[in-house]
Amino acid sequence: MPGETSLHVVVLGSGVIGLTTAHVLSTRYPECRITIVARDLPDDLSSQAWSSPWAGADWSPMGEYEELRYKREAKTFNKLWDMIPTGLVRTLPSRICYTQEVDSDKIWYKDLVRDFRILPKKEVPSGAASGVAFTTVSLNPGLYLPWLKSELDTRGVTFIKKKVYSIGEVAEIAGPKGVVINATGLGARSLIGVQDKAVYPIRGQTILAYAPGVQEFLSYPLGLASVPTGQATYMIPRPSPPGHVLIGGTFQEDNWDLSIDFDIAKAIWSRCLELAPGLNDKETKILGHNVGLRPARRGGARIEAEWFKMPLKSEFLPSPDPLEKEHDFLVIHAYGFG
Repeated sequence: MPGETSLHVVVLGSGVIGLTTAHVLSTRYPECRITIVARDLPDDLSSQAWSSPWAGADWSPMGEYEELRYKREAKTFNKLWDMIPTGLVRTLPSRICYTQEVDSDKIWYKDLVRDFRILPKKEVPSGAASGVAFTTVSLNPGLYLPWLKSELDTRGVTFIKKKVYSIGEVAEIAGPKGVVINATGLGARSLIGVQDKAVYPIRGQTILAYAPGVQEFLSYPLGLASVPTGQATYMIPRPSPPGHVLIGGTFQEDNWDLSIDFDIAKAIWSRCLELAPGLNDKETKILGHNVGLRPARRGGARIEAEWFKMPLKSEFLPSPDPLEKEHDFLVIHAYGFG
């Protein structure tokens, strides 16, 4: 890439993956021309059609150990830790509870977080059999996503608000020598040319509360067989506004329902109240209810390069102009992180 002054990179998707990708590229290769194309931009934080605005968002362990995931998570955690002085990210004391005795040798993230330790029995919340403690980080996506966009604006990154139906539409924007980065999340399932049926949603329902009495991340682990089907329990204090805590939740695979289920909301509140008595503070009040879809993929995240040929041929697209000259274009996939 160094020396390719004419290189045009088009990022499809402006969630945290797309925006972060553009941020890294614009930092390392300021000579590149970067365009972000997306149906939803960081001004559309109330849209449920994308996932990033509805994230927790803290760093917490998900599922079992995978070597490539560990490498990605370590880079992410360390970068967010370095951002603490900005005020966008806060340190967060944490306890994760288990329904059985924990084996510290099987805690894959213990060398990734800070201050890791096994909880003594007196620190294990009621209803849990064991637990671990560590220091992690959290942020507020409602502030973080607009910040990323503002950073990219100052670097000359172009934003195009557009719903696209095929990877070929983005290749046309990139031009013959351009590169496309596919950061579409759940959109990869229906994007013509990709149509990845391994992509699926994990429905998350949460409650946003003002709860100054809750000052630590408390959770049962997500993504493990030990968690009851569809149920998740966690509380994530955010760096700002002061006292805001995201309370969850659900972990419902293959559920596309974006409506709020108030029976589920009551169950979430009851579970979290048992885990964190600080929720019972007289100052606590509910600010809102949220539903978002985590963009997951069976087989794990897709991070790979793929060559396509233009004009893109598909039964779902108009027949290409027979006089149009064929050429190859490069797509780098980055989706399905869940």
